[in-house]
Amino acid sequence: MANETILNKSSLDFLEKYLNNASPTGYEAAGQKLWMDYLRPYVDTFITDTYGTAVGVINPDAKYKVVIEGHADEISWYVNYITDDGLIYVIRNGGSDHQIAPSKRVNIHTKNGIVKGIFGWPAIHTRNRDKEEHPKIDNLFIDIGCDKKEEVEKMGVHVGCVITYPDEFMVLNGDKFVCRAIDNRMGGFMIAEVARMLHDNKKILPFGLYITNSVQEEVGLRGAEMITNTIKPNVAIVTDVCHDTTTPMINKKIEGETKIGKGPVITYAPAVQNNLRDLIIEAAEKNSIPFQRLASSRVTGTDTDAFAYSNGGVASALISLPLRYMHTTVEMVHREDVENVIRLIYESLLQIENENTFSYF
Repeated sequence: MANETILNKSSLDFLEKYLNNASPTGYEAAGQKLWMDYLRPYVDTFITDTYGTAVGVINPDAKYKVVIEGHADEISWYVNYITDDGLIYVIRNGGSDHQIAPSKRVNIHTKNGIVKGIFGWPAIHTRNRDKEEHPKIDNLFIDIGCDKKEEVEKMGVHVGCVITYPDEFMVLNGDKFVCRAIDNRMGGFMIAEVARMLHDNKKILPFGLYITNSVQEEVGLRGAEMITNTIKPNVAIVTDVCHDTTTPMINKKIEGETKIGKGPVITYAPAVQNNLRDLIIEAAEKNSIPFQRLASSRVTGTDTDAFAYSNGGVASALISLPLRYMHTTVEMVHREDVENVIRLIYESLLQIENENTFSYF
């Protein structure tokens, strides 16, 4: 199957719309609705839960259940304190990077709609050059053009409003996708494309397939923890992003070596079930899909951990998409890697036998 046939125009149109839509942790519903609308022709039914995780199901009556999973949420900020002179201080919602905030434009989400703002920062001329202050959580502030706290509140902004960046999708040099929130709405996109490929190629699976877009990963894998107890799967293949470690200021001796354009990354970790991982590697080799390897220590830091250690143990594996500049507004991935992650999940599903226990014994 040629790579160039995987992502068609409607796929890419959906990807751009889906990435551009804000989906902060705890407020993923609008993005989930877009995702479900795109997935609807390719699944039999949907499951949703109290906190907004969405699952498209193929063969819902099958006893043996296989999950393919990404997470829907993006990092963001909360309004934490409003000063008397109308400036807004923030706290994190997920792992938002304080160092990239100064001079960024922001969207503050209110019941009345979006309020525009900026992260202000003192001019270089005015800063103490002997001991220059760096951005940190207690000196970052947002300016929405108001002089008084009452004016801010009149615009609908209050403590607890969530804040996102407006940066949108673009393509660099023909094959590099750039946007905020590629971590990990690209995962939701890729699992949806797997469902589309199964439908378009008229593949009939012998088991139930649960295409799962979990919420609240960025604050501790919480959506996956909830939905795995609802689905009670036998197998879970998770996709998330990992670091391209070939860019400046990253220590390969600590982070390993993975690079965009070199293929999906297959993880070795205690949470990864070895027989399932071997099946994925065999699928890659059989179908000439390039891949890279990565070792994690105690945890993968992804929803793989939540699935693996649930329900008495679920055979789980992680296929990652290498990404540059994680948790910034210019996250970058290679189109070929996106296509190859989709291919690898698709081909791995076709290798899974009904009621395979993946037992070591």
